Amino acid sequence: MAPPAAPPAGPVALGTTAGRWVLLATVLASAMAMLDATAVTVALPAIGAEFGASLSVLQWTVTGYTLALASLVLLGGALGDRYGRRRVFLVGVVWFALASLVCGVAQTGGQLVAARVLQGIGGALLTPGSLAIIQSSFRAGDRARAIGLWS
Repeated sequence: MAPPAAPPAGPVALGTTAGRWVLLATVLASAMAMLDATAVTVALPAIGAEFGASLSVLQWTVTGYTLALASLVLLGGALGDRYGRRRVFLVGVVWFALASLVCGVAQTGGQLVAARVLQGIGGALLTPGSLAIIQSSFRAGDRARAIGLWS
């Protein structure tokens, strides 16, 4: 197996292979975090039936994620500045994925709410990192278009 490719040494062009990979990884990760904030509302009736969950548990299933994401997103950005954007972004992606797995195996409404809060923490780590990676990865002439595609 070949060793992983090193990150580009300097800013990349949007139309290059490296540029497309940077954009794809950051857009998919941040889209996953944003989609997860809203997609669960469609599943609330099934979640309520499966767990016999009360209305407050269903509300916290949505609110726990959103609250964790919104309250920690600035901290996620600061951690990226301090420890490295790529490192914090990758920690956020792995954290989010593991929390998603915990959501999938939750046995009670309380476990699901706790896992959703953990997902929100992962989202708060990866979301600011994704935009910061785009900002620092692309040439000045391609940066605005890359940010537009990300948004």
